Parts: sequence; structure tokens; C-alpha cells
Amino acid sequence: MRSQLRPALASLALLTVLTGLVYPLIVTGIAQIVFPQQAQGSLIVKDGKAIGSELIGQSFDDPQYFWGRLSATEPFPYNAAASSGSNYGPLNPALLEMVQGRVAALKAADPDNTQPIPVDLVTASGSGLDPHISPAAAEYQVARVARRRGLDVSTVRQLVAQHTEGRDLAVLGEPRVNVLELNLALDATASK
Repeated sequence: MRSQLRPALASLALLTVLTGLVYPLIVTGIAQIVFPQQAQGSLIVKDGKAIGSELIGQSFDDPQYFWGRLSATEPFPYNAAASSGSNYGPLNPALLEMVQGRVAALKAADPDNTQPIPVDLVTASGSGLDPHISPAAAEYQVARVARRRGLDVSTVRQLVAQHTEGRDLAVLGEPRVNVLELNLALDATASK
């Protein structure tokens, strides 16, 4: 038994050091050199201060801003430490209540808007952290944002078009708009 225990413990120690320390440090170092922006969390920096990430949504409920998808994370929205969907099935009353609450909030913010509300404005993504909305969801909000900011609708539409990302590799995913980046562009336009 002792003849087997010593090599087993030596193997455990060696593999722990290799896979628990050496390998992660090498991969982290390579990532920092090759992809520094992504390795730091794809942070969005304004005036030298990190204000968010390109990869994690933020809560906007002021009518002068574009609103993102709902977040299903707890105990607060867009909690990156608790990434998860709601797991509510289509017949769950809690899902219906959540959707109805968001529909009511959207209608209260823009009562004259008679367009159908895009589904991504009233549901959470699978992670509960999605920072993007569809171009249709952005278009639904253009008139409200323009009116609240005193901007021309065409100016706001142009900002949406500038911040619409295409499909990855021209075939993967759907076109999308990063809500935080669009709202920062709106603030920059308003300050001019």
C-alpha cells in the first residue's frame, strides 16, 4: 500500500500545480497579450472610469433611454454572479405577470405607441444578462427616446443604425443593438 501511496500523492501534487496554477497562469497571460480588451471583461470606459461591460446588460427605466431585455437574475437585475434564466414555463403565472408588468411599463412610458411590442422587450434571455436588443425592439423605442430628449427621430434612428451589429461571421446569430453603447451615444449627442 505504501508503495502505491507515495506515487499517487506525488502525481496529485504535480497535477494540482500544473492544472491549478501553471496552466491557468499561462492561458491568462496569453489572453492578456492577444485579447487584452476581452481578458479584462470587455469593459466600457468613460472618463477613465469603467461604467459597464459590452457583455452584461444594465437596467434602464428612464424613458429618455433605450430599455434592454428584462433580467431574471437575483437579488438584483443583471447580477453577473447569478446568471440564469427564470426557468418559468409558458404556462407559469409568474411569467405572465412579469410580461404583463413590462408591457404596462412600456405603454406607460409611451402611451401613443401602437406598434406591436417586440418579444425581447418583455422577456428575459437565457442568461438574464443579455446586453442586446433586436433592431425591432430599438425601433419600437425610437419615437419615445427622440421625444423625451428633444431630438429628431431621424437622428435617433441614425444612432440605432450606427450601433446595430451584424451577424457574427456574416451567418451566425441575428443583428443586435448593444443598449449601453447606444445610450452612451445618445448622451454624447445630447451634450453637443
